[in-house]
Amino acid sequence: MTGTAIGTDEQRAAALADRLGINPDFFWLRGRRPAHPVEVNEYDVVDVYGYKEVLEVFGNPGTFSSDVAELIVGDAEIDPEFSDGTLLQSDPPEHTKLRKIISKAFTRGTVAALEPRMVEITHELLDAVAGQDRIEMVNDLSYPMPIIVISELLGVPKSDRDLFKGWVDRMAHSAVALTSGDHDLDDDVDAQAAMRVVPEMFAYLREHAAERRVKPREDLLTKLVEAEVDGERLSDNAVVNFANELLVVGHATTSALLGNTLLCLDAYPEHLAAVRADPALTPGLVEESLRYLSPIATAYKACVARTELAGVTVHPGQLVAISLSAANRDERQFDRPQLFDPYRDPNPHIAFGRGIHFCLGAPLARMEGRIATDILLDRFPLLRTDPDKPPTFLPLPHVISTSELPLLVR
Repeated sequence: MTGTAIGTDEQRAAALADRLGINPDFFWLRGRRPAHPVEVNEYDVVDVYGYKEVLEVFGNPGTFSSDVAELIVGDAEIDPEFSDGTLLQSDPPEHTKLRKIISKAFTRGTVAALEPRMVEITHELLDAVAGQDRIEMVNDLSYPMPIIVISELLGVPKSDRDLFKGWVDRMAHSAVALTSGDHDLDDDVDAQAAMRVVPEMFAYLREHAAERRVKPREDLLTKLVEAEVDGERLSDNAVVNFANELLVVGHATTSALLGNTLLCLDAYPEHLAAVRADPALTPGLVEESLRYLSPIATAYKACVARTELAGVTVHPGQLVAISLSAANRDERQFDRPQLFDPYRDPNPHIAFGRGIHFCLGAPLARMEGRIATDILLDRFPLLRTDPDKPPTFLPLPHVISTSELPLLVR
């Protein structure tokens, strides 16, 4: 399916992926190209690697549905309330209505207003490890920072943050088990947790949302329960499901983005001094990191109508795996795609998706990535990876995210 890595850019990309121990299935991160932009694998899953073809899938929700739960978990039972009113699993016209209402509450202004507190949180977390010779990026910053930011945004009490860590850890464990191929769904896997839902978390958020209907506060949960478009408001399930998605997906994406950005800088030190000297370069750095090591490597759709993609027939009932990460290395779209270039302009990557399912949390993730990177580089002039302790990546087939990232700071 793939050829050999060739050329300076390709060789450097391959060396980085090998040194980091990135999932070998992500062959495009090793400078190799897919033989075809669309392929059907041994499990009858349609793999979409090409940029143009990924956009085609995103742009045709009538053929490629976002409701993939049944295809992924099979006969495992999923409580319907956990999919009622979810943005991630809904299609038009329901998705259109939901997004309009949620967008009334979760605005760019709401996100922008978080910047001062985001700076404070980042410094507070780094103050806690000040004076040490090393930090563990995930535990010390990239995991807690987005959880704290999103929790405060929603109005979750500080005393309850540890509850979310336990729930998120449970989801990650179940997702690994579900995708490992070595399990019995009836006995070993919490299918609901693997689909990013824990009943206890759902009940907790529902209780808080109900309280906001009676006692409004200055927080996002209140805005969500009060948001209205054309006389319609979100159902209780829709409010809770969006809050759940923001906490789980928003946290995971930002955490991955922070770690991946530092790994890119560490691998390309020629850009490090420039970014340290000029923070105005950080937004471009974050965008290129999103392209080069896309946190969400793969998204999934369900084919609901016979069609063709790049000459490949796709049938109803087939799972379609769209590789955002591979598309972001498509040489038909990007000049020298294996080169990490923070000055790349334009940079039309699709790390946050495209079209009606473009990530609503993208402005939040970008701001968190920019702020945390600037503060880390400013506070730790000698920040670098530990050659004796390489990073560990989550063993999931759809994400590029470190679970451990030891860094030296002296």
